[in-house]
Amino acid sequence: MRPRFYVPDLDATAARVPLPDDEAEHLARVLRLGVGAEVEVFDGRGGLWLAEVVETGRRSAAVRALEAVTPAPEIAIAVDLVISVLKADKMDDVVRDAVMLGVTGIHPVISERSEISLSAVEKSQRVSRWQRIAISSAKQCGRAVVPVVHPAVTWAAYLSESVGAVRLICVEPSAGPPSTPRDPVGPPFMGGRVSTMRDIPKPLAVHVIVGPEGGWAPVELTAALSAGAVPLSLGGRTLRADAAPLVALTALLTTWSEL
Repeated sequence: MRPRFYVPDLDATAARVPLPDDEAEHLARVLRLGVGAEVEVFDGRGGLWLAEVVETGRRSAAVRALEAVTPAPEIAIAVDLVISVLKADKMDDVVRDAVMLGVTGIHPVISERSEISLSAVEKSQRVSRWQRIAISSAKQCGRAVVPVVHPAVTWAAYLSESVGAVRLICVEPSAGPPSTPRDPVGPPFMGGRVSTMRDIPKPLAVHVIVGPEGGWAPVELTAALSAGAVPLSLGGRTLRADAAPLVALTALLTTWSEL
């Protein structure tokens, strides 16, 4: 497998395409590739090319695109993950795995039971870190599209946005799975009913929403339902907050024949 490099401003017609500083350093100092080496470069928007290294320095490198290459296929629907920010490095794993599963974007939100504040996320530049992880994950899994990690916002701010997508909010097992296999929906839940994977028709665009370690506060669920979100059960067992996104995305994409 050829080394892959992310070049967001790539001009495939240019004789010399400089690599971004971090990508150039990885090529020259970590991989120690020289002039003439074959690599792949992608622009993060779906373009992927076979390329040749034409210049290297201590912290610089340039390539020339040779021919277009077919990248790993993208899923047919726009799937965004909305995730209440998790503590420590759990968010890193969620971002990495969500990108590998094919998400279009990732929306970090701060909910009532999040263990970190919005100001702390902004000061620590975590969104920039998660974007770098998204790039790395796209490189690893063969995607030529880099999902956008959006700036972190409060739960209320996210719900106030017009997203143009179906909102599916994952809820606790206490919300209730179907009482029998024939029952198309679960028991009453805050004035509505809990859906299961098989209940959700394949949409053109969807936001899959997963809460924090402590779960959603009742007022947050009320606000989500008022904004049109559909409550979704992941089954009768309580999942870790960092496992729930992977389970939800895998189950939904499998149900919609996208995996």
